[in-house]
Amino acid sequence: MANHTFIFDNPVRVLFGAGQLQNLHNEKLPGKKALIVTSGGTSVKKYGYLAALEKELDAAGISHALFDQIRPNPTDINVMDGAKAVKANGCDFVIALGGGSVMDCTKCIALMAANPGDIWDYSLSMNGGKKTALYPAIPIVAITTSAGTASEVDIASVITNDATQEKTGIFFPSMFPKLAVVDPNLMMSVPPKFTAYQGMDAFFHASETVVNKNVHPMAEMFALKTIELVAKYLPRAVADGSDKEAREMMAYANTFAGYYMMCTSAHTMEHVMGSFHDDLVHGAGLIEIAHAYYDFFAERKACEEPMKKMARAMGVEHPASGKDFIAALDKLIADVGCADLAMSREGITREELKSYPAKVHEVLGGDITADPLPLSDADYLAIFEAAYK
Repeated sequence: MANHTFIFDNPVRVLFGAGQLQNLHNEKLPGKKALIVTSGGTSVKKYGYLAALEKELDAAGISHALFDQIRPNPTDINVMDGAKAVKANGCDFVIALGGGSVMDCTKCIALMAANPGDIWDYSLSMNGGKKTALYPAIPIVAITTSAGTASEVDIASVITNDATQEKTGIFFPSMFPKLAVVDPNLMMSVPPKFTAYQGMDAFFHASETVVNKNVHPMAEMFALKTIELVAKYLPRAVADGSDKEAREMMAYANTFAGYYMMCTSAHTMEHVMGSFHDDLVHGAGLIEIAHAYYDFFAERKACEEPMKKMARAMGVEHPASGKDFIAALDKLIADVGCADLAMSREGITREELKSYPAKVHEVLGGDITADPLPLSDADYLAIFEAAYK
């Protein structure tokens, strides 16, 4: 029988719903001066999200400085620059305003504002220092502008090291945000393509959880609801970004998936792709390998019941096998305009796939021991090659 013990630890206070950013000034904020961390892009300024946040901080009597240099795949250098900015501006807490990359980088900035050395000293990847942080991260507030990564309710962050071509996970309990704002009003401006990529990331957090051989009812509860919401509302959010109900339901899906995420090797395989191609959007990479990955298990009838549960959540009334989930997945990917994604368009060559399986053991993503069947390096290569187009 499977082990159904679990630990659920989520100390994050979440303000969820349309307009909740405007309630931030009523909250007890965890410091006197905030470093607001955003991306190098223009959207948080252009759509007024940054101004709205600054207004809330002013109303709360909190002074603030701005660090607006986060890259789409944030790096170790990005983190250390942010930590310097915390100290240079005399800030005692950080506020992430952005999507997954911004929130991930901000959590690491908070860690390095309090700890010596370099962020890579604390990485668990092959070339990481694997050290334990001596001091807790300074307090974090996370305000998400996307529905996908759920980084606002977990401790995990994904950081890239360009020098070692590694994408690593860094996570310490102190990296839980103290406060998160999940306000779908801040997600209305996400373009259709990124709405799809982010929404499918949430979907895969959930689908990997359901097929995970260690899944238990607590995780499955969040995951199946996530799958149901994404299947129903993501096509609507992609088709019409101003659809408030679709945006709100995708915000739910994002957060639910984050409450209990049990990722398998699919996430690790995507991190391998991203290690070599740092312009690859995480959600896009996951979509590119999804059919081949899940079909590998469906072909071998390795997780028939979990796949039928997912198919039912996606609206298939009487699924007969795992193949019904594969068909529903293919339809969803097509319905959100992503059927034509191809590794070759990302600059990935068929030849380089041969170097990917070894890298699966070096980068961090999901639990590669938790797949429905144990995968060998030959299996990883077969999946990458089946996914290649």
